[in-house]
Parts: sequence; structure tokens; C-alpha cells
Amino acid sequence: MTTATHSLLDTQENPYALSHLDALEAESVHIFREVAGEFERPVILFSGGKDSIVMLHLALKAFWPAAIPFSLLHVDTGHNFPEVIEYRDRTVAQHNLRLHVASVQDFIDDGRLRERPDGTRNPLQTVPLLDAIESNKFDAVFGGGRRDEEKARAKERVFSLRDEFGAWDPRRQRPELWSLYNGRHAVGEHVRVFPLSNWTELDVWQYIEREGIELPDIYYAHHRDVFKRDGMWLTAGEWGGPKESEPVETRLIRYRTVGDMSCTGAVDSDAVTIADVIAEIAASRLTERGATRADDKLSEAAMEDRKREGYF
Repeated sequence: MTTATHSLLDTQENPYALSHLDALEAESVHIFREVAGEFERPVILFSGGKDSIVMLHLALKAFWPAAIPFSLLHVDTGHNFPEVIEYRDRTVAQHNLRLHVASVQDFIDDGRLRERPDGTRNPLQTVPLLDAIESNKFDAVFGGGRRDEEKARAKERVFSLRDEFGAWDPRRQRPELWSLYNGRHAVGEHVRVFPLSNWTELDVWQYIEREGIELPDIYYAHHRDVFKRDGMWLTAGEWGGPKESEPVETRLIRYRTVGDMSCTGAVDSDAVTIADVIAEIAASRLTERGATRADDKLSEAAMEDRKREGYF
């Protein structure tokens, strides 16, 4: 019997019991309020991707009718999908939010970073992210990471302590028994906070359906010019694709996750509604990052290495 079936039966037997999604929502809201009470300058990482959109929705719920007491931070690679940037800016304006943008292009232009030969900029996000955290004195940084995405994320705490260099050390992570979170940190350190840690990709989509949350159109099936590289369908762009040996095709695709165009692959799909997407995910045996993120395939420990450096 599935967890969702158990949740439904429990709710039927006890009308006061929380459903599976209600329990996840309550946990996330609790985490947001804990951070608001413990930290002075929290910030929400917001890219316009579905996880950060759900995270912002939960933050708005947590403090409604007051405004959320956090600003947003986007580490902009310069190779983002136009639909996602348009959604980001529209959302910021709609909710009258403050957005900080840390631009990878700015760091390349002034020599602090060097463009990679493969054109991929996702691994270059660490330096702009840490610079933005330090310069704005953010002491808590909300991220949309989930434990079901990737093995490096599976062992992450909800409150993840980072040292003065932004690095993650597994020996310094604290136990979180009975949902008690320890935000204590020294000057110069900060804490990464993951309100969606216990959610799955399917939970996220079921919550999007229940709450009627709008997403960028690229999460649904649409015709797009793509080319194949390393087994993934990538969108052509100024970042360096395609090569002469990589023919462009128009295919019916959608994106399960959104990131830098140079390393985010699309999947063949005819899922044009939320219900279609949920059915597709329920039948999938590949995680979204495992199926569509080239940056996680650079090595077995790609995400682990980036986490130790301060990115994730």
C-alpha cells in the first residue's frame, strides 16, 4: 500500500488527521517560521524553477497576510531559459518582492571567473553565490533541494551549517530529532535551509495541482528546436550548441527541471496538463536530475564536490 493510500485511509478514519500534502506543507511552514525567529538576514534562492516556486508559495502562506520577511536571490548564469526569467521578474513584481541577482557574466567580464571550454556555467555559480551571501551578510539561505533528487542531497540536513568559506563539512552537521532545528552559527558562517527536504518530485507536482500554482510553460509539453548531446535533448543557444555534427530537430518535449541551458536536458513528452505530468512522473524510474542534468554526470561525486565548495 502506498503512502498516499495510507494518508487517504487515515484521513477517512480520522477527519482531523492531516493529509500527506498537508503534513508536508505544515512542516515547511514551520521551518520558514523557525528561520524568521532565529536569524537576522535570511534570503530565498529563487530561480523561477518549480521547486523555488513552491518554496516561495509556502513562504507567502507562512506569513500571510503580512509580507514575507525575506528577499530573493538568483544566481544568474546568463544562459537561462527566457520563459523562466520572464516568470521570475513577473512574480517579483506581482508580490512586491526584493530580488538580488548575482551574475556569473559579471564575474567572467571582470576576470574573477573564466568561461569553461564546454560552455557550461552551472559549476561557475559557487563564487557569485558566496560573494552575494558575504556582501549582503545573509545568515540563512533557503534552497529548494530535496533528498530524493540526488545522493549528495539525500544526506543533507534541513539546517545545513556552512563555514566562513561556504563549505559543507559532514562532521559538523547537527542531529534534528523531533524536528528541532539548531541554527546556532559563528560570525562569518551561515546556514543553508531546505524546507522541501522531505518532499518528492511527485509531492511537488501534486501540491502544484492542489494549490493551482502557475509554472513557466516549459514544464509542459511543447514543440521546441533541440539537438542531442550525451544522450540528452538540449536547446540551441549562444552558450555553444549545437556543433556541426549535432543536427537540430523540432520535437515535442518538456523539462522536468530547469537550470543552465547548456546542461539541462528535455524529455520527450506529450504531458500538456498537470494531471498528465503527474501520471508521467508516477511511471518514471529515473530521478529528474539523473535524467536531465548533465552537470551531475561530470563525475560520480560531481554534486558532492560542489557542495563541499559551497554551491549546493
